[in-house]
Amino acid sequence: MTTIFRLSQLGWKPFFQQQLSLEELSGYLPARVAAQHRTQFELYSEQGRQTLHISPNLPSLAVGDWVLLDSHGVFYRALERLSCFSRKAAGSRVSEQLMAANVDTVFVTCSLNQNFSLSRIERYLALTREAKAEAFVVLTKADLFDDPDSLVNQVQALDRRLLVEAVNALDRQSTAVLQPWCRAGSTVAVLGSSGVGKSTLINSLMGRPVQQAKAARDDDDRGRHTTTARSLHLIPDGGVLLDTPGMRELQLSGCEAGIDETFADISALASQCRFTDCQHQDEPGCAVQAALQASLIDQRRLTNYLKLMREQARNSQTLAESRAKDRSLSRYYRKVLHESVKLKKGD
Repeated sequence: MTTIFRLSQLGWKPFFQQQLSLEELSGYLPARVAAQHRTQFELYSEQGRQTLHISPNLPSLAVGDWVLLDSHGVFYRALERLSCFSRKAAGSRVSEQLMAANVDTVFVTCSLNQNFSLSRIERYLALTREAKAEAFVVLTKADLFDDPDSLVNQVQALDRRLLVEAVNALDRQSTAVLQPWCRAGSTVAVLGSSGVGKSTLINSLMGRPVQQAKAARDDDDRGRHTTTARSLHLIPDGGVLLDTPGMRELQLSGCEAGIDETFADISALASQCRFTDCQHQDEPGCAVQAALQASLIDQRRLTNYLKLMREQARNSQTLAESRAKDRSLSRYYRKVLHESVKLKKGD
């Protein structure tokens, strides 16, 4: 039996509707990328599940993207994104990796054990805010920690407007506080490191097992990868849940605005420094260092701000250089091909 999906059930919004011409409204089928496999994308549409083979002719697509298909199920074009999450590819690869698209809210997950890290949470918040999605910090494994409120307060101190909750992902009553963000028409992504309980949280929100959950290692609380691919799940209450593999490495790139928003207090101080290129170290007239000496900001937070700013600048430059090199090679290959054709015609 073919499963039929409603567009509203898949997260279709006026933002996407307004991008379609009259011809596209009547002659093309909107479909959402639900999963990415090695050789093909899985799509959900009002005609059910479909597949789209990955080829060099396709634009870069991510899970969550909306595309238009013609009457034969052939790709026509991709729609403009409402939000987009990307990072520098892990390891030594010089490339950008698309993570997810068209997400409304991100559950930034961090567990209340040795994995807990304010600096890591700030890193995920910068990524989320750069993508212009709403951030909600979910502290998992609250049942295993004696005083979860103390760590909730530490996270809340990063930004008084930030949504923060400590939950026991194994208890549906505990995770019920997250349900209002999983309402019909909304897309929620779950981001976090390996072993923080993302799969367990997703199973709880879905009301049934959709992901295999494994315990973190006892010796260091490091997680095991249980989710190996990004995928969409339709929540019984009507929302869309986007799961992502746990990340051992999240390298930021092109994320200056997201970092500025995450560290709004430090960014505001930086604008008051005497020199516009102040590095906030020992320069005269540095408002950031003056605030640090007056205990208005703490050293850990400043250190992380400077680290993330340097990282995103370095990665952005590296990716820009890589793209420029690729463009130069493409021009060279076209020139060689053109000269080859001219020689053949001359013969």
